[in-house]
Amino acid sequence: MSINTSAAGSGAASSASTSFLLGRVLLAAIFLLSGFGKLTAIAGTAGYFGSLGLPLPTVTAIVVGLIELLGGLAILVGFQTRIVAWVLAIFTVATGLVAHMNWADQMQMISFLKNLAIAGGFIVLASSGAGAYSIDAKRG
Repeated sequence: MSINTSAAGSGAASSASTSFLLGRVLLAAIFLLSGFGKLTAIAGTAGYFGSLGLPLPTVTAIVVGLIELLGGLAILVGFQTRIVAWVLAIFTVATGLVAHMNWADQMQMISFLKNLAIAGGFIVLASSGAGAYSIDAKRG
């Protein structure tokens, strides 16, 4: 996506860049908090993952926590945004398929649909890039 930065289009470019930044902040927030929570409560996270039947629950908790924390941080600052957004989109759909499949429970259905919506946001971000207020933009 190309953003017009000419004098006539600079207001629109600034608005688009601000929107991209706001979108990245909102997408990153849940991953930063969730990843930090998992990594600071490994035993509880591993217990939950074990109850879902996931293999090596402690290792899985660490890997998932790191994906969420580091991925959230990368999205927040706009570093390798297109790649990280695809990784987190796939991760988020996979999470929904693992943890939110009891659709008889309306909250599980809503959580699954929320995951799909978040994945959609990441796909849009992967397609558009991080915008001007990002490390990606500074690196060219």
